[in-house]
Amino acid sequence: MVTVHLISSMAANRHMLMGNQMIDSNWYDAHATFYGDMSGGDTMQGACGYGDLFKQGYGLQTTALSTALFNNGLTCGACFEIKCFNDPKWCYPKAGSVIVTATNFCPPNYSKPDGNWCNPPLKHFDLSKPMFTKLAYYKAGIIPVKYRRVLCYKKGGVQFQIKGNPYWTVVLLYNVGGAGDIKDVKIKGSSTGSWLQMSRNWGVNWQTGAKLVGQSLSFQVTSSDGKMIEFDTVVPANWQFNQVFDGKKNF
Repeated sequence: MVTVHLISSMAANRHMLMGNQMIDSNWYDAHATFYGDMSGGDTMQGACGYGDLFKQGYGLQTTALSTALFNNGLTCGACFEIKCFNDPKWCYPKAGSVIVTATNFCPPNYSKPDGNWCNPPLKHFDLSKPMFTKLAYYKAGIIPVKYRRVLCYKKGGVQFQIKGNPYWTVVLLYNVGGAGDIKDVKIKGSSTGSWLQMSRNWGVNWQTGAKLVGQSLSFQVTSSDGKMIEFDTVVPANWQFNQVFDGKKNF
């Protein structure tokens, strides 16, 4: 009876961790480098479509992903826990781990198949320099790491930035919690009557050809783990292009 109780307690604890922190409790092998300097200026913008990462809430806790992890941009916004592993020369003793959000792409270089860590099928993280130097001496250049997917914790609601023109609406979604990466977005205008399927343009930018100027806007956003949140009338009818609106809720 005691054994059953202990096993049940262990299972419950593991479930709690899975629910509150980890998406996948398994650790996987990869390597990591860094790009840019300690200010993080070179990490702004990037292939996921984000802008000023400080204003958007990501700061310096970011990484670019190799082709094997980037998934053509579908992994943008996902969070990873990374720790330096099995390199006593360069890993800081008892460095622990860092948690970063995927905000950029580390492109392959097929003209140089050897020594380019971002070439497929290699799993690689190109960290901001401040994140890399929490794990290892910067002179290491490249380090072996262990990583796993974790839930993202973001302050405030999901943010919606409206871009495009009167005939083509693009919505940039950022500050997404939970799984972090988005697999589906639907939009509804106050005059459309029904939900309209959006398609992913690139990174975290989703688009529609519907004419929506002058309408209040609602969204249904589904993250990669299948969780959907409906954001009702989060954009007022008098919205302007390039404005940002707070969804008030998060995953």
